[in-house]
Amino acid sequence: MSEVKKYGESELVQLLRQRNRDAFSYLYDNYSPALYTVILSIIPNREQANDILQEVFIKIWRQSESYDPDKGRLYTWMIQIARNSAIDVVRSTKYKQSKQNQEITESVYGSDSDHFNPDKIGLRRVVHMLRQEHRELVELSYFQGFTHEEIAKALNMPLGTVKTRLRNALIQLRMLFK
Repeated sequence: MSEVKKYGESELVQLLRQRNRDAFSYLYDNYSPALYTVILSIIPNREQANDILQEVFIKIWRQSESYDPDKGRLYTWMIQIARNSAIDVVRSTKYKQSKQNQEITESVYGSDSDHFNPDKIGLRRVVHMLRQEHRELVELSYFQGFTHEEIAKALNMPLGTVKTRLRNALIQLRMLFK
């Protein structure tokens, strides 16, 4: 039985820059589930999310020289590449047209209760475009039904901060919907 090689972050970065295929395989095996989850939270179509995941790893392979450990961890850098790639697809004209056509079909044949489902109208996808600190608060408040006080206790955050961040999140959402 072969021993599974583990890499430290700095060693992994160095090997990626040297175009080491074993290190890249390790990177894919250990990080693809997390990156796929990020992509899937923005693009709910599994086939499309898989395609984006492959493109993300190609970008990581090609752009490993641009990673700067002084600006953040490797994992954070890869998550940002995955998130940006998925958002780029959402913003693309082709994607918007395909969603418009699909939404028209759903509106014509769907039941009335489907119209108010946040997942059906794409609200969750838009919320996932918010900054992490805002997204978490919106999820807790609007999708899970926590009160502001409960959120403040759960996140060990001052109540005023929760209210301010939620207000800022709603302002961001309004701008995303325009």
